[in-house]
Amino acid sequence: MCMPITHTHSLTLSLSPIISMCFRWAKNAVSPSVVQAVHTAWEMERYHAAERNLYPEVIDVLKQIKEDHPNVIIGAVTDGKANPMLMTFTLAPYFDFCMSWEDDQGARRKFFKELASASSNAELTWIYDAAKEKYRILAEAVADIDAARKNKEPLKYEDAVWIHVGDDLAYDVGGSTSCGAKTIYLELDEKYGQTARTRFDGREQPSWSTSSEEEIEKRRIMNEQALEYVDAKISFLTRLPEAINDILEQENEQ
Repeated sequence: MCMPITHTHSLTLSLSPIISMCFRWAKNAVSPSVVQAVHTAWEMERYHAAERNLYPEVIDVLKQIKEDHPNVIIGAVTDGKANPMLMTFTLAPYFDFCMSWEDDQGARRKFFKELASASSNAELTWIYDAAKEKYRILAEAVADIDAARKNKEPLKYEDAVWIHVGDDLAYDVGGSTSCGAKTIYLELDEKYGQTARTRFDGREQPSWSTSSEEEIEKRRIMNEQALEYVDAKISFLTRLPEAINDILEQENEQ
């Protein structure tokens, strides 16, 4: 019988030598270097597991976007630890930056406060403002280089179109729209096994969920508020390049 190795299982297998070492020395104070070794091993295996389980069409989609828009800047905005720029065998070549709430201790405290108390999408903006600043620096550098190469005036930062892609109505759509983004909502087909869209629609929560009933209801309301700000919705990742092009065409017509 063949048993599939899950993400958790693979982490346990990879970490078992280090965990055994920690148990061996646990009778005394554990060295910070051992703790860091465990954390680093866990973190790297987390990225390797993500690379092994990446949706198969993701790379082709990113290649297509880069081909269609050579000067595009692609960044990741996350409220967690994930960083595609550390996924060296898959996503890293296609991303230019990553903005995480863990990048800034003060912002982290603010983020937790906002998640606990936010009653509208407009209150969840700090991480997008920070991402815009990272983008601005990169965009201006890219524009200057491109202008020098082609001997023309550089594209102004204000002329660029920001398109945010995500699977969370409240945070991805509502939060980014409040900062001026065009949005593409990923309500993926069942084949992807996506859980984001099912967590706040009255269905039974996943076994790993820690959300209270109050938080679930607050998110449901925020999701409803964000619906009107969806510029495009796709069910298959292969539709992403087309959705991006449609939004850009609409912007050019205005």
